[in-house]
Amino acid sequence: MAATGIDKDQAGILCSFSDSFLCLGLQEKLIPIFGMAEKEMEYRVELFNKMTQSCFNKCVDNKYKESELNMGENSCIDRCVSKYWH
Repeated sequence: MAATGIDKDQAGILCSFSDSFLCLGLQEKLIPIFGMAEKEMEYRVELFNKMTQSCFNKCVDNKYKESELNMGENSCIDRCVSKYWH
């Protein structure tokens, strides 16, 4: 398996048996692309998790008084999330 998490057998699923020479070239091009997409997804998940934890800790009161966010908590979370996405 390549360091990207996809190996040549997995990339070969996209190829048909009739064009095996073209398939080899396609595999060599797809493996790095899948690796970059995988890294991008890992980055975005990590960013989302950090944002969620940070904004929750900053905006939500530790003493849960009600099941819904109050207006102040809601607007704080909106502002906090905006800082991460913009």
